Amino acid sequence: MSIFYVIVGLLLLVLGGEFLVRASISLSLKLQISKMVIGMTVVSFATSLPELLVSLQAALDGSPAIALNNVIGSNIANIALVLGITAMIGPIAVDKGFYKLNWPGMMFFSVLLYYFLSNDSVLSQLEGVLLLLGLVLFLFILIRDARKELVSSEVVDGALAEAGFAKIGLWFCIGGLALYFGSDFLVDGAKEIATKSGVSEGVISITMIAIGTSVPELAASVIAALKGEKAISLGNLIGSNIFNIASVLGLTALIKEIPVTEAQILSRDIFWMLGFSLVLLPLVFFPRKLMIGRFKGAFLFLGYAFFIYLVFQTTA
Repeated sequence: MSIFYVIVGLLLLVLGGEFLVRASISLSLKLQISKMVIGMTVVSFATSLPELLVSLQAALDGSPAIALNNVIGSNIANIALVLGITAMIGPIAVDKGFYKLNWPGMMFFSVLLYYFLSNDSVLSQLEGVLLLLGLVLFLFILIRDARKELVSSEVVDGALAEAGFAKIGLWFCIGGLALYFGSDFLVDGAKEIATKSGVSEGVISITMIAIGTSVPELAASVIAALKGEKAISLGNLIGSNIFNIASVLGLTALIKEIPVTEAQILSRDIFWMLGFSLVLLPLVFFPRKLMIGRFKGAFLFLGYAFFIYLVFQTTA
Protein backbone atom coordinates (compact mmCIF):
# COMPACT_ATOMS: atom_id res chain seq x y z
CA MET A 1 0.00 0.00 0.00
CA SER A 2 2.89 2.39 0.79
CA ILE A 3 4.23 1.97 -2.77
CA PHE A 4 0.76 2.88 -4.12
CA TYR A 5 0.74 6.07 -2.01
CA VAL A 6 4.16 7.04 -3.36
CA ILE A 7 3.08 6.56 -7.00
CA VAL A 8 -0.21 8.47 -6.57
CA GLY A 9 1.64 11.21 -4.71
CA LEU A 10 4.18 11.64 -7.50
CA LEU A 11 1.44 11.83 -10.16
CA LEU A 12 -0.43 14.52 -8.20
CA LEU A 13 2.78 16.48 -7.70
CA VAL A 14 3.51 16.55 -11.42
CA LEU A 15 -0.06 17.74 -12.07
CA GLY A 16 0.20 20.38 -9.37
CA GLY A 17 3.53 21.63 -10.66
CA GLU A 18 2.10 21.99 -14.17
CA PHE A 19 -0.83 24.14 -12.99
CA LEU A 20 1.33 26.26 -10.67
CA VAL A 21 3.82 27.11 -13.41
CA ARG A 22 0.99 27.92 -15.85
CA ALA A 23 -0.69 30.21 -13.30
CA SER A 24 2.61 31.85 -12.36
CA ILE A 25 3.48 32.81 -15.94
CA SER A 26 0.01 34.30 -16.46
CA LEU A 27 0.12 36.24 -13.19
CA SER A 28 3.55 37.70 -13.94
CA LEU A 29 2.21 38.99 -17.28
CA LYS A 30 -0.97 40.39 -15.73
CA LEU A 31 0.80 42.25 -12.90
CA GLN A 32 3.84 43.23 -14.95
CA ILE A 33 6.10 41.64 -12.33
CA SER A 34 9.08 39.47 -13.18
CA LYS A 35 8.72 35.69 -13.09
CA MET A 36 11.53 35.54 -10.53
CA VAL A 37 9.38 37.55 -8.10
CA ILE A 38 6.29 35.43 -8.79
CA GLY A 39 8.41 32.34 -8.19
CA MET A 40 9.72 33.78 -4.91
CA THR A 41 6.28 34.73 -3.60
CA VAL A 42 3.17 32.95 -4.88
CA VAL A 43 4.83 29.73 -6.08
CA SER A 44 7.13 29.57 -3.04
CA PHE A 45 4.21 29.94 -0.64
CA ALA A 46 2.21 27.24 -2.42
CA THR A 47 5.10 24.78 -2.50
CA SER A 48 5.93 25.50 1.17
CA LEU A 49 2.45 24.48 2.37
CA PRO A 50 3.46 20.84 2.96
CA GLU A 51 6.33 21.97 5.24
CA LEU A 52 3.93 24.27 7.11
CA LEU A 53 1.30 21.59 7.67
CA VAL A 54 3.83 18.90 8.64
CA SER A 55 5.67 21.22 11.05
CA LEU A 56 2.50 22.52 12.72
CA GLN A 57 1.14 19.01 13.20
CA ALA A 58 4.48 17.73 14.49
CA ALA A 59 4.78 20.55 17.06
CA LEU A 60 1.20 20.06 18.27
CA ASP A 61 1.79 16.31 18.53
CA GLY A 62 4.85 16.86 20.71
CA SER A 63 7.47 16.02 18.07
CA PRO A 64 9.52 19.26 17.73
CA ALA A 65 12.43 17.34 16.20
CA ILE A 66 10.26 16.62 13.15
CA ALA A 67 9.23 20.30 12.86
CA LEU A 68 12.82 21.56 12.92
CA ASN A 69 14.40 18.77 10.92
CA ASN A 70 11.62 18.98 8.33
CA VAL A 71 12.42 22.63 7.59
CA ILE A 72 16.21 22.31 7.81
CA GLY A 73 16.19 19.12 5.75
CA SER A 74 13.79 20.62 3.22
CA ASN A 75 16.00 23.69 2.77
CA ILE A 76 19.01 21.44 2.19
CA ALA A 77 17.03 19.39 -0.33
CA ASN A 78 15.75 22.52 -2.13
CA ILE A 79 19.25 23.80 -2.87
CA ALA A 80 21.26 20.61 -3.26
CA LEU A 81 18.74 18.10 -4.61
CA VAL A 82 16.08 20.19 -6.39
CA LEU A 83 18.34 22.93 -7.79
CA GLY A 84 20.93 20.28 -8.66
CA ILE A 85 18.45 18.22 -10.67
CA THR A 86 16.91 21.33 -12.29
CA ALA A 87 20.33 22.63 -13.38
CA MET A 88 21.27 19.22 -14.79
CA ILE A 89 18.14 19.39 -16.99
CA GLY A 90 19.33 22.70 -18.41
CA PRO A 91 21.59 25.64 -17.41
CA ILE A 92 19.91 28.35 -15.31
CA ALA A 93 20.72 31.99 -16.07
CA VAL A 94 20.83 34.14 -12.91
CA ASP A 95 19.92 37.83 -12.85
CA LYS A 96 21.41 40.52 -10.61
CA GLY A 97 18.43 40.36 -8.25
CA PHE A 98 19.81 37.04 -7.01
CA TYR A 99 22.91 38.51 -5.36
CA LYS A 100 21.44 41.94 -4.58
CA LEU A 101 18.40 40.79 -2.58
CA ASN A 102 17.32 37.15 -2.94
CA TRP A 103 20.46 35.30 -1.81
CA PRO A 104 21.24 37.82 0.98
CA GLY A 105 17.63 37.42 2.18
CA MET A 106 17.97 33.64 2.30
CA MET A 107 21.29 33.85 4.14
CA PHE A 108 19.90 36.42 6.61
CA PHE A 109 17.01 34.18 7.65
CA SER A 110 19.26 31.09 7.75
CA VAL A 111 21.83 32.75 10.03
CA LEU A 112 19.06 34.28 12.15
CA LEU A 113 17.54 30.82 12.69
CA TYR A 114 20.94 29.47 13.75
CA TYR A 115 21.37 32.36 16.22
CA PHE A 116 17.93 31.85 17.74
CA LEU A 117 18.44 28.09 18.17
CA SER A 118 22.07 28.19 19.37
CA ASN A 119 21.29 30.96 21.87
CA ASP A 120 19.05 28.87 24.15
CA SER A 121 18.16 25.71 22.17
CA VAL A 122 14.57 26.82 21.69
CA LEU A 123 12.65 28.82 19.08
CA SER A 124 10.39 30.99 21.25
CA GLN A 125 7.13 32.72 20.44
CA LEU A 126 8.87 36.11 20.34
CA GLU A 127 11.44 34.77 17.90
CA GLY A 128 8.58 33.36 15.80
CA VAL A 129 7.04 36.85 15.67
CA LEU A 130 10.39 38.37 14.65
CA LEU A 131 10.74 35.84 11.82
CA LEU A 132 7.25 36.67 10.52
CA LEU A 133 7.87 40.43 10.72
CA GLY A 134 11.16 39.92 8.87
CA LEU A 135 9.30 38.06 6.14
CA VAL A 136 6.76 40.89 5.74
CA LEU A 137 9.60 43.43 5.42
CA PHE A 138 11.47 41.25 2.90
CA LEU A 139 8.35 40.79 0.73
CA PHE A 140 7.65 44.53 0.84
CA ILE A 141 11.17 45.33 -0.43
CA LEU A 142 11.03 42.55 -3.02
CA ILE A 143 7.70 43.65 -4.53
CA ARG A 144 8.57 47.37 -4.33
CA ASP A 145 11.78 46.84 -6.27
CA ALA A 146 10.07 44.49 -8.74
CA ARG A 147 7.47 47.08 -9.74
CA LYS A 148 10.29 49.38 -10.84
CA GLU A 149 11.45 46.86 -13.44
CA LEU A 150 9.68 46.21 -16.72
CA VAL A 151 8.86 42.64 -17.67
CA SER A 152 10.91 41.66 -20.68
CA SER A 153 8.97 40.92 -23.85
CA GLU A 154 9.02 37.20 -24.46
CA VAL A 155 7.26 34.79 -26.75
CA VAL A 156 4.58 33.19 -24.58
CA ASP A 157 1.57 30.98 -25.05
CA GLY A 158 -1.33 33.20 -26.14
CA ALA A 159 -3.73 31.44 -23.77
CA LEU A 160 -1.47 32.24 -20.82
CA ALA A 161 -1.16 35.89 -21.81
CA GLU A 162 -4.94 36.32 -22.15
CA ALA A 163 -6.05 34.31 -19.08
CA GLY A 164 -8.21 36.26 -16.62
CA PHE A 165 -7.68 36.48 -12.88
CA ALA A 166 -10.48 33.97 -12.21
CA LYS A 167 -8.82 31.34 -14.40
CA ILE A 168 -5.41 32.10 -12.88
CA GLY A 169 -6.92 31.71 -9.41
CA LEU A 170 -8.47 28.39 -10.41
CA TRP A 171 -5.11 27.15 -11.74
CA PHE A 172 -3.43 28.13 -8.46
CA CYS A 173 -6.13 26.32 -6.45
CA ILE A 174 -5.85 23.14 -8.55
CA GLY A 175 -2.06 23.27 -8.41
CA GLY A 176 -1.98 23.94 -4.66
CA LEU A 177 -4.46 21.18 -3.83
CA ALA A 178 -2.67 18.68 -6.07
CA LEU A 179 0.65 19.54 -4.42
CA TYR A 180 -0.87 19.28 -0.94
CA PHE A 181 -2.50 15.88 -1.43
CA GLY A 182 0.39 14.62 -3.54
CA SER A 183 2.97 15.48 -0.88
CA ASP A 184 0.67 14.04 1.81
CA PHE A 185 0.44 10.69 -0.01
CA LEU A 186 4.18 10.69 -0.71
CA VAL A 187 5.18 11.52 2.87
CA ASP A 188 2.82 8.87 4.31
CA GLY A 189 4.18 6.23 1.96
CA ALA A 190 7.80 7.24 2.57
CA LYS A 191 7.35 7.31 6.36
CA GLU A 192 5.86 3.82 6.33
CA ILE A 193 8.71 2.48 4.23
CA ALA A 194 11.33 4.22 6.41
CA THR A 195 9.74 3.15 9.71
CA LYS A 196 9.80 -0.48 8.62
CA SER A 197 13.53 -0.04 8.05
CA GLY A 198 13.97 0.77 11.76
CA VAL A 199 15.51 4.27 11.55
CA SER A 200 14.96 7.07 14.09
CA GLU A 201 12.38 9.88 13.93
CA GLY A 202 15.13 12.44 13.43
CA VAL A 203 16.61 10.55 10.47
CA ILE A 204 13.17 10.06 8.91
CA SER A 205 12.39 13.78 9.23
CA ILE A 206 15.74 15.05 7.85
CA THR A 207 15.61 12.63 4.92
CA MET A 208 12.28 11.03 3.95
CA ILE A 209 9.90 13.74 5.22
CA ALA A 210 12.19 16.58 4.11
CA ILE A 211 12.53 15.11 0.62
CA GLY A 212 8.79 14.40 0.52
CA THR A 213 7.85 17.97 1.42
CA SER A 214 10.43 19.25 -1.10
CA VAL A 215 8.90 17.27 -3.95
CA PRO A 216 6.41 20.11 -4.71
CA GLU A 217 9.39 22.41 -5.26
CA LEU A 218 11.00 19.72 -7.38
CA ALA A 219 7.85 19.24 -9.46
CA ALA A 220 7.29 22.97 -9.96
CA SER A 221 10.97 23.69 -10.69
CA VAL A 222 11.55 20.79 -13.10
CA ILE A 223 8.36 21.55 -15.04
CA ALA A 224 9.31 25.24 -15.15
CA ALA A 225 12.78 24.29 -16.41
CA LEU A 226 11.36 21.98 -19.08
CA LYS A 227 9.12 24.85 -20.23
CA GLY A 228 12.12 27.19 -20.31
CA GLU A 229 10.84 29.23 -17.33
CA LYS A 230 14.03 28.90 -15.28
CA ALA A 231 13.54 32.22 -13.48
CA ILE A 232 10.51 30.64 -11.82
CA SER A 233 12.65 27.60 -10.89
CA LEU A 234 15.37 29.55 -9.10
CA GLY A 235 12.96 32.06 -7.56
CA ASN A 236 10.77 29.24 -6.28
CA LEU A 237 13.68 27.54 -4.49
CA ILE A 238 15.21 30.66 -2.91
CA GLY A 239 11.76 31.91 -1.91
CA SER A 240 10.74 28.52 -0.55
CA ASN A 241 13.78 28.42 1.76
CA ILE A 242 12.89 31.87 3.08
CA PHE A 243 9.23 30.91 3.55
CA ASN A 244 10.22 27.65 5.27
CA ILE A 245 12.22 29.48 7.94
CA ALA A 246 10.22 32.68 8.33
CA SER A 247 6.63 31.54 7.86
CA VAL A 248 6.71 27.79 8.60
CA LEU A 249 8.90 27.94 11.72
CA GLY A 250 7.65 31.43 12.57
CA LEU A 251 3.99 30.35 12.65
CA THR A 252 4.81 27.03 14.34
CA ALA A 253 6.78 28.77 17.12
CA LEU A 254 3.98 31.31 17.51
CA ILE A 255 1.54 28.47 18.26
CA LYS A 256 3.96 26.37 20.30
CA GLU A 257 7.61 26.98 21.20
CA ILE A 258 10.00 24.60 19.44
CA PRO A 259 12.81 23.19 21.63
CA VAL A 260 15.88 21.53 20.15
CA THR A 261 15.50 17.92 21.30
CA GLU A 262 18.13 16.24 19.11
CA ALA A 263 21.77 17.32 19.36
CA GLN A 264 22.59 16.76 15.68
CA ILE A 265 20.21 19.57 14.68
CA LEU A 266 22.71 22.13 16.00
CA SER A 267 25.90 20.09 15.69
CA ARG A 268 25.43 18.89 12.08
CA ASP A 269 22.20 19.52 10.18
CA ILE A 270 21.93 23.31 10.40
CA PHE A 271 25.57 23.68 9.27
CA TRP A 272 24.81 21.67 6.14
CA MET A 273 21.87 24.00 5.47
CA LEU A 274 24.09 27.07 5.93
CA GLY A 275 26.85 25.51 3.83
CA PHE A 276 24.67 24.67 0.83
CA SER A 277 23.10 28.15 0.97
CA LEU A 278 26.50 29.83 1.21
CA VAL A 279 28.09 27.87 -1.65
CA LEU A 280 25.43 29.13 -4.06
CA LEU A 281 27.10 32.54 -4.35
CA PRO A 282 30.51 31.36 -5.61
CA LEU A 283 28.77 28.78 -7.81
CA VAL A 284 26.83 31.58 -9.52
CA PHE A 285 30.02 33.53 -10.31
CA PHE A 286 32.64 30.84 -11.02
CA PRO A 287 33.74 29.64 -13.46
CA ARG A 288 30.95 31.01 -15.68
CA LYS A 289 29.39 34.20 -14.34
CA LEU A 290 25.64 34.33 -13.56
CA MET A 291 25.03 30.78 -14.75
CA ILE A 292 24.27 27.54 -12.91
CA GLY A 293 25.13 24.86 -15.45
CA ARG A 294 24.93 21.08 -15.54
CA PHE A 295 28.34 20.58 -13.91
CA LYS A 296 27.38 22.80 -10.97
CA GLY A 297 24.05 21.00 -10.74
CA ALA A 298 25.86 17.65 -10.57
CA PHE A 299 28.14 19.07 -7.85
CA LEU A 300 25.12 20.06 -5.73
CA PHE A 301 23.41 16.71 -6.31
CA LEU A 302 26.51 14.73 -5.31
CA GLY A 303 26.88 16.94 -2.23
CA TYR A 304 23.33 16.04 -1.23
CA ALA A 305 23.99 12.33 -1.78
CA PHE A 306 27.03 12.61 0.52
CA PHE A 307 24.94 14.38 3.17
CA ILE A 308 22.32 11.59 3.12
CA TYR A 309 25.12 9.00 3.34
CA LEU A 310 26.54 10.72 6.46
CA VAL A 311 23.12 10.93 8.10
CA PHE A 312 22.56 7.20 7.81
CA GLN A 313 26.19 6.36 8.67
CA THR A 314 26.12 8.30 11.95
CA THR A 315 22.90 6.59 13.01
CA ALA A 316 23.89 3.10 11.93
